Amino acid sequence: MSKPLLHFSHGNSYPAGTYRQLLDLWRDEFDVRALDMHGHDLAYPVCDGWKGLVAELIAQLERYDEPAILVGHSLGGMLSMMAAKERPELARCVVMLDSPVVAGWRALAWRLAKLRGWAGRLSPARFSERRRNVWPSRGHAREHFIAKPIFAAWAPGVLDDYLDNGLEPNAQGVQLRFSRDVETAIYNTLPHHMGSIIREPYPRPVGFIGGTTSEELRQAGIKATRKLVGENLVMIEGGHLYPMQSPAETADATRAMIRKLLGGEQATVAAFFA
Repeated sequence: MSKPLLHFSHGNSYPAGTYRQLLDLWRDEFDVRALDMHGHDLAYPVCDGWKGLVAELIAQLERYDEPAILVGHSLGGMLSMMAAKERPELARCVVMLDSPVVAGWRALAWRLAKLRGWAGRLSPARFSERRRNVWPSRGHAREHFIAKPIFAAWAPGVLDDYLDNGLEPNAQGVQLRFSRDVETAIYNTLPHHMGSIIREPYPRPVGFIGGTTSEELRQAGIKATRKLVGENLVMIEGGHLYPMQSPAETADATRAMIRKLLGGEQATVAAFFA
């Protein structure tokens, strides 16, 4: 019996290889696929509401011979949710890893901020647009990141996976592969139309796994996300980057959520997970 297809979508600025430990933990049960870096194909530019990024994900899903289980972290969870909404026949279910839905008054405020040109002041773009992205060597880059508490909290080996997949040579030594400009553009074009998506029944089973100390979840609030996923909402210890902090716990929680979401499918699925 072939393994169920699982497509993973990464968070903003973190190439899919950063999540190697997490993805490897799924491979015994799933045929795991991922797109290396969203936002870097000129055929699918970053634009307001992430329409181009959603189209990029849909184009990837169309290449498969069967619908996929969609799992995504942060940006990737939102793209997965929007792609399955637009093309439900391409997905079996969606699991959003700390990808909170911004709707209601927060979405209205965000829309006005974008119209006024304030997006860069109110989003993480204010940090990403001037983020250091060049170092003399990989060793210097590692020292830079490990000194920051957010990276020091990652599980052993995850930072090295990030450096292995996130750096490339340049004339000065090494630089980040994920463009600082693309990262900033993604932050500045965060969708403000999620309210229209959660007003009507979602076409596929969808679940959310949030971080207990996630600042992103605190800022977005939980109400709109709960409206989307209903009872399919659980929390895992950690912040917004808990997939990097706790890959094994994330893998287990995701597997449990997939079982729950696919519980209504035909008996062959239940037999596979038995």
